[in-house]
Amino acid sequence: MRIDAHHHFWRPARGDYGWLTPELPALYRDFEPDLLRPLLDEAGIGATILVQAAPTELETEYLLEIARRTPWIAGVVGWTDLAAADAPARVERLAASAPTLVGLRPMLQDIPDLDWILKPEVSDGISAMAACGLVFDALVREAQLPGIIEVARRFPSLAIVLDHAGKPVINGSVRKDWREAIVALANCPNVSVKLSGLLTECPSGADFDALAPIVQVLLESFGTDRILWGSDWPVLTTVSTYHAWVAITEKLISGLDAQARDAIWGGTAARVYGLQEAVNVRW
Repeated sequence: MRIDAHHHFWRPARGDYGWLTPELPALYRDFEPDLLRPLLDEAGIGATILVQAAPTELETEYLLEIARRTPWIAGVVGWTDLAAADAPARVERLAASAPTLVGLRPMLQDIPDLDWILKPEVSDGISAMAACGLVFDALVREAQLPGIIEVARRFPSLAIVLDHAGKPVINGSVRKDWREAIVALANCPNVSVKLSGLLTECPSGADFDALAPIVQVLLESFGTDRILWGSDWPVLTTVSTYHAWVAITEKLISGLDAQARDAIWGGTAARVYGLQEAVNVRW
């Protein structure tokens, strides 16, 4: 089964999306399951992972409710305040609230302090995530990658998924700092990486040729059994279409054998996020 391991739903009127304003007209509207389902059917995708887009537990509860009534959503990556004094209790409560909660994401890219994730007051929340079997989705800018390397080393039992390949600068070449950070992360066996969100990091009109060097580094470093595919829809719609990103991905991994392609298209996501049981039960 193909799995889209990274997409969003939102209603701006909820009021908890500080970054989502009318100045982003392509995104400042409701995006919910009825809009995505035809695109999944066209691409042959049978399951998805719904990822938070607001730093509130209320949004996480909203996403979990969508998942309860949408059989093809196999997992939800939510949010909680990992720096709160009661962070472990928050993590445990959320983990127990719904079987579809498979991970948490602290939206690090919006935190100016590059070392926030390494603060002592955050450690207890991260430890609780590992104890509850929740995946840590790392939404970071390239400059924050060293912090994720350190987290991976401090918490070897914590499954970490690097969103959007760490948002590399894409300009026709591969930056040395990004490559070295990716290699260091790949040397941590608890880290995987999402092949997602890359088109939005490209110059306008860029496609396969711009992305091929980046994807080659990911393949050489992580191997196909630690790479997951995601659409980053609807953010993707600001630069391209779901169909186009699927087609570009097909071309990027066309040189791999069938088993390797299957891993990227869904096998890795099912294993990393523990979706096998959910997929068997719900489909």
